[in-house]
Amino acid sequence: MKINKITENDDSSFEELKWKFALQNSGIGLWDWDSKTNQVFYSKESKQIIGFDEDEISSDASEWDNRVHPDDIDDYYEDFNNHINGDNPEYVNVHRVLHKDNTYRWILDKGKIIEYDDHGKPIRIIGTHTDITKQKETERSLKKSIDLITVQNNRLQSFAHIVSHNLKEYASNFESIITFHDEADSEAEKQEMFRHLRTVSKALSKTLLNLRQIVSVQSKKHIKGSVISIGREVNLAINDLSYLIAESSTILYNNVEHDCHICFSSSYFQSIMHNLITNAIKYKHPDRNPEITISSNCTKDNLELIITDNGLGLDLDKYGNDVFGLYKTFHNNKDAEGVGLYLIKSQLEAFGGTIGIESIKDVGTTFNITIPKQKKIQL
Repeated sequence: MKINKITENDDSSFEELKWKFALQNSGIGLWDWDSKTNQVFYSKESKQIIGFDEDEISSDASEWDNRVHPDDIDDYYEDFNNHINGDNPEYVNVHRVLHKDNTYRWILDKGKIIEYDDHGKPIRIIGTHTDITKQKETERSLKKSIDLITVQNNRLQSFAHIVSHNLKEYASNFESIITFHDEADSEAEKQEMFRHLRTVSKALSKTLLNLRQIVSVQSKKHIKGSVISIGREVNLAINDLSYLIAESSTILYNNVEHDCHICFSSSYFQSIMHNLITNAIKYKHPDRNPEITISSNCTKDNLELIITDNGLGLDLDKYGNDVFGLYKTFHNNKDAEGVGLYLIKSQLEAFGGTIGIESIKDVGTTFNITIPKQKKIQL
């Protein structure tokens, strides 16, 4: 048997052998496109990337083109044409291609014109196919981890705001009641202040218990709400704030449906109601006593909660984009922190809920809350 030995002196044969060997051992596929015939040579490695043997794919350009994922096809053609038209010095595109097993593989596709005709039009392009599916899976896994960390960080921030904002409200209530107790003229008035202190103290204890429960679920992948009665929860919030409501001469109309139940966090709901009621009182109009109306519409899929007040109102043309932003304040109130509405929005979004606002300056404000009746919130 005669063996033909290729030596380094045979430059062309040796170089061809080197790149063929390199491609075979790298798993990178080679393609060679002839524009005159629209035929493409696909190397054995290119065909193997998508699960085919050499004799299972022809040299027609559609063999690859028709397997490109529909979501990637436009960029695929655009990047190729931009190279042909001279807009890009080389062709580079990342797309998904349908494998023989009906799954998709991520491909890094590169190419470059190597030959032109007498009129300067490209007639031959050579390129490579590289399977980057594992890299893409790693990127997707990292993104999921980053998203989870971001959500958990947002929960932690929300919890910190609940602690600082809500506990400040209790401290303020304690201070006000103690002041009125010291100024009381009769024993009956002092006893009345003590009753209010007990109410606020019980509400504070309940809030602290709820906060501990929130901490216990911060690291969990799923947030599980419990079935709560909207009528009962609204009544609890009103009772907790009874002293503030009475002291400010607020008229509160509770039109909430008592047979409406949703799956939600009781502590979040209480925080939402506390913030909206106290805000309506805090930003009351100087020419009238506060009036607050709480109504509900319990549909098959959602709870719609409407809270309306007759307070200062907002110029939404001026502040509309910032209403629910963190640390955004609008009325020059020295006690305003710009946390409450941001906190409400964050708590609602944790359960797929939304909040909208309608407001007219010097007339009042309406908040429209929608909470889906879902059983489980999955990140």
